[in-house]
Amino acid sequence: MRIARFSKIVATFYRFGLDEFFAGRARVGFIHRLCQLTPLPRDLSAPLPQRVRLALEALGPIFVKFGQVLSTRRDLLPEAYADALAHLQDNVQAFDGAISHQVIARNLGRPVAELYAEFDDVPVASASVAQVHRARLHGTDGKPGRAVAVKVLRPGILPVIEQDLALMRLLARLVERFLPDGKRLKPLEVVAEFDRHLHDELDLMHEAGNASQLRRNFTGSDMLLVPEVFYDYSAREVLTLEWMDGIPVGQIERLREAGVDLKKLSRFGVEIFFTQVFRHGFFHADMHPGNIFVADDGRYIALDFGIVGSLTESDKHYLAVNFLAFFNRDYHRVATAHIESGWVPKDTRAEELEAAVRTVCEPIFDKPLSQISFGLVLLRLFETSRRFNVEIQPQLVLLQKTLLNIEGLGRQLDPDLDLWDTAKPFLTKWMNEQIGWRGLLRTLKNEVPEWATTLPAIPRKLNEVLSGKGSELAVQGYIQLMREQKTQNFMLKLIALLLAALLLRDWL
Repeated sequence: MRIARFSKIVATFYRFGLDEFFAGRARVGFIHRLCQLTPLPRDLSAPLPQRVRLALEALGPIFVKFGQVLSTRRDLLPEAYADALAHLQDNVQAFDGAISHQVIARNLGRPVAELYAEFDDVPVASASVAQVHRARLHGTDGKPGRAVAVKVLRPGILPVIEQDLALMRLLARLVERFLPDGKRLKPLEVVAEFDRHLHDELDLMHEAGNASQLRRNFTGSDMLLVPEVFYDYSAREVLTLEWMDGIPVGQIERLREAGVDLKKLSRFGVEIFFTQVFRHGFFHADMHPGNIFVADDGRYIALDFGIVGSLTESDKHYLAVNFLAFFNRDYHRVATAHIESGWVPKDTRAEELEAAVRTVCEPIFDKPLSQISFGLVLLRLFETSRRFNVEIQPQLVLLQKTLLNIEGLGRQLDPDLDLWDTAKPFLTKWMNEQIGWRGLLRTLKNEVPEWATTLPAIPRKLNEVLSGKGSELAVQGYIQLMREQKTQNFMLKLIALLLAALLLRDWL
């Protein structure tokens, strides 16, 4: 089977003329010359990036999904290829409703008729990994049950995925070995990232957890609705969610006819994004128009929670610093923030990175802020920073992809959207909360439980150090503690602990 699959990949590679990648390459140019000598017909009239997209679609749903993930790695791909892959369509034929019945019964231990009062065998949507059926739960006290969406994993998908992933790893090794840019493109890392995303999607309980977290974060929100998860009707291969009625966000005319305030909706999108990133550190990372509806009351509806991103407190801090510095045209601060965050090597000269950032950003400020693409600015910064050996973090790539989606969606709804005008008050308030007295008090509150176990031992340990008893062991222990703690938190703790120790020593 693997040989047959590999043969199909080679035939598709030839049919769409992907051998052009090897033209003029010293070590692999013979592949292109050999394909030119082959008399079999093929159409090479379309641009190469478009032919890459067509080849992935011809190879089937797993390669389509791989291309979709690859399109988010704009830090690695030329823009033309990233744009072409972003248009990949996951058009997959639905499987029979009777098979859905079998999958549900096997996972939930009861037949569909017992679990659901109604179940539509014809799916409302079908993709490479799963398809969705509309259903209704059994009611109580004579009342009708809740309308739900039942997501069912495509049967037999795991062996197909493992087979295609094995071939992708083989192709990645060949790219890394024979193409001049192979190592820089990190093909094996990209395949590993895709492997991780795909296996997460194969466990629908993973998606259920993501949906629950996002719903909890936006409880009571006047901007975003997230469907409820019904865990009693969910398992590894089945996910039952609250059915959500709404208008697809891409259908602008329908939204206008429904009386939706498009300008307000576009601002909501920006605020939702920055709330997820900076307040929650947990964001929906697949917010393309197919996954977003608009409710009758003008709120967004989020769907499909297979891909999410998360940020550490350090990530959030340095992102906020970068955003504020960029729009204040403080390029030196942008450079030093990159160095402090570890995104570039510590020995990088800030002045050189500052000059590179200025080269990218200054031409942008000749335009009104409403015409600046924030997502594309980040893309240009990623491209410029390659020569500084920037380590692009996966969570930041997901963040950039999400920002591009949100910004594109916002300007589709409102062409005059000024993303910065909407985002700056939020970012400024967030920064004040982090670095002001409120931030200090919150940090102290969070650290109190740890201090409760540490404080009683401080006088004895300090006395041992000062008297020389066990000083070497104590010093080594504190050195290790310093290494394990971030500098900011450690210094804050140390000051508080020393003060407490002095007070206790005097009191004792």
